[in-house]
Amino acid sequence: MNAPNRYELYVLEDGEKPVEVIEDTKIPNAATIKILKQDHTLGNMLRAQLLAMPEILFAGYKVPHPLHPYFLIKIQTDGTVTPQILLERACTKLIGTMSSLETKFKREFSYKDVEGTVGGVTSHLDDPYGGTGTGGSAWSTGRDYLDL
Repeated sequence: MNAPNRYELYVLEDGEKPVEVIEDTKIPNAATIKILKQDHTLGNMLRAQLLAMPEILFAGYKVPHPLHPYFLIKIQTDGTVTPQILLERACTKLIGTMSSLETKFKREFSYKDVEGTVGGVTSHLDDPYGGTGTGGSAWSTGRDYLDL
């Protein structure tokens, strides 16, 4: 098969640098940054975070080929700060946002655990979709969807 081994998509080789900065000679205050072993997920989040910064004139990314595990992000600034510094700031803000999201997610699930238990024991009448199991459907009878 043409696809690389899965571990090659996220594990750096010995001596392989995760980030490579290429200064742009044609556009002032711009750089193209190659980020290895990442894909659209991080590329789009970084682009969105960069575009929220007032010093950014342009930020865009592309994944040259789906079988190659890297993306290129091009950043152009207004000249007050270098693209590398703004990328670092964007990464720091993104890490803070993800940490906040994780905290809120865990807090909501801890509330769900408290609400869904009676005396520390979860009711066996709850269906997997959050219903109470008191409706007249096949789900409340303890039957599986394959039993219908």
